[in-house]
Amino acid sequence: MMQQENKQSNIVIIGAGPAGSYTARHLAMLGIKTDVYEEHHKIGLPSHCAGHISIHSLKKLGYYPLPKGIIENTFNAANFYSPSGTKFSIHLKKPVTCALNRTKFDQYIADQAKQAGATFHVGSTVKSLQIENNYVKGVNLQDNNTIIPSKITIDAEGISSRLLRQTKLGGLDRKGLVYAVETEIDQVHDVEPHAVEVYMGSSAPGFYAWLIPRPDGTAKLGLATNHGNPQNYLKNLMTKHPVAKKQVKGAKIITTNYHAIPLAGPISQAYSNGFLAVGDVASQVKPTTGGGVIFGLTCGKIAADVAKTALDLGDVSAKTLSLYQKRCNAALNFDVTFMLRLRRFLNSLSDERWDSVLRFCNRFGVGRALSDVEEIDYQGRMMMHVATKPAMIAALGYFGLLYLFANP
Repeated sequence: MMQQENKQSNIVIIGAGPAGSYTARHLAMLGIKTDVYEEHHKIGLPSHCAGHISIHSLKKLGYYPLPKGIIENTFNAANFYSPSGTKFSIHLKKPVTCALNRTKFDQYIADQAKQAGATFHVGSTVKSLQIENNYVKGVNLQDNNTIIPSKITIDAEGISSRLLRQTKLGGLDRKGLVYAVETEIDQVHDVEPHAVEVYMGSSAPGFYAWLIPRPDGTAKLGLATNHGNPQNYLKNLMTKHPVAKKQVKGAKIITTNYHAIPLAGPISQAYSNGFLAVGDVASQVKPTTGGGVIFGLTCGKIAADVAKTALDLGDVSAKTLSLYQKRCNAALNFDVTFMLRLRRFLNSLSDERWDSVLRFCNRFGVGRALSDVEEIDYQGRMMMHVATKPAMIAALGYFGLLYLFANP
């Protein structure tokens, strides 16, 4: 028999990842009673992300610099490799990205939310949404069959989208998922200390592989693929790729995690009566790199503002909450549209084409043309910034022809 809590939350948030905790922080700062339910007993664990984040975007969100111990390294360079070992490098004028300890970062955002007044319930699994007359009215907890009523429920559960499906919204496009393996290794060789290594093509079909070094000589090594077993591709990368096998020779894997990444762009509707979806569950993820932290935080702030408006009006209907979708679309759609086309182009390239593309980039000085880039999350806007440079004009023409031939 279900028991109902007497004290209603104005807002319940499901999930204490970055998007959920950031949303909770802003709701609490707006004076709204907010309760966050996290199924795991420790926030930030298990970690499912390499934590490679844009410094520019972190600054815009008020998260740079960060407390000691969260930032593991900063990067001003990236090296891209084809499966045969052809290399293209970009060296930037200053550090543009950083690698975060995702566990500590997630905990830091949650601590900020707690300080603002949000209440966190860890080790507390939400079994289902409480739905009455087509309105989400709260959540049902698994542990003790307790109903937690709320005026608005915000789903930040992550990629599983188990609860989102109960609202009968469209949900994630399963065809757009790639499957990742993320490891930590104990040593690397002959890598630039402030450069990220990226391996393209059949090394990780449908996505790419990455090596992110730390100053102590350890590194994050991972990849994602849209078919096959990612663990097999990782083994091949470490033993057969002409460059990667030398960089990780003798390395031992310390930890391994698996997760899926949605690359199809945000879901078409992330709201219903009394309900909003934020972060990975709403596929608010970059289709090119699979990064979801910045988009999730951006939409989390929008969710908090729209929820405050709805509560003030006393109207939490889908009509009122649809403002969330409109604002998220305004913030993301231009860049997501560009990135979806770029992802389609990247997926169309054979290994031989990757050799040609990287040689072209070297020959025409594309790396120099990108040397002053700071914005890497909003890639449509970034491309507009560099598109008038001669090297980029040539590159865009060349890539455009390849795209047309690959996608007639």
